[in-house]
Amino acid sequence: MRILVVEDDARVADFLERGLRAEGHQLQVARTGPDGLEAARALWQEVRATQQHAVVLLDLNLPGLGGLALCQTLRAEGCALPVLILSAMDTVEDRVTGLRLGADDYLTKPFAFEELLVRIEALARRSREWTPSSPMQLQVADLVLDRAAMRATRAGRPIHLTAKELALLELLMSAPGRLFSRERILANVWGMHQDPLTNVVDVYIRRLRAKVDEGFELPLIHTLRGLGYRLEAGAAP
Repeated sequence: MRILVVEDDARVADFLERGLRAEGHQLQVARTGPDGLEAARALWQEVRATQQHAVVLLDLNLPGLGGLALCQTLRAEGCALPVLILSAMDTVEDRVTGLRLGADDYLTKPFAFEELLVRIEALARRSREWTPSSPMQLQVADLVLDRAAMRATRAGRPIHLTAKELALLELLMSAPGRLFSRERILANVWGMHQDPLTNVVDVYIRRLRAKVDEGFELPLIHTLRGLGYRLEAGAAP
């Protein structure tokens, strides 16, 4: 697997490079935010062309461009590389902010190398959905999601979505009619495997519904109170 490490601490970067190379991964290291951004852009183009699997390990305190801004920029550009934040900033607010801005997972320093490997493997499994055998376009009624460009339209009208809104919409559209619990949505979209007592899912469902359903006669996003959410063209329950 291709792994891009964006880390300015030489000791941490060298530790990651040696350890991950020993596991058989192909490593690239960037020491500044701007270098990391350019490396991630190039890696994304390569991944799209070759269908390889890749993961970005991203520090937050980077010279030139912070990790959060770097991640947000990638998502705004439609880059869907899995991003795992590695940071000493360990409050709930720090983790939620990182995940809201487009990261797929968050691991606090210091960390066990074995846990890092497990997190990387989990992101790789998730990224396998981006293969030629998976449809690059999802459609439910007149709602269309282009997975390659990460753009959504309804009745031909562009829908302007944030990276997390796109990820949430993709999850719901991947299985029309399937009920997704809050816990499953948190795990798949935010990489949270325990509920951090936040209403982030409900907030994002409201935002997504306003953009996808508002102004259209047929609602697509439905809520089953106490159970979860689903997207389908049928009547609301």
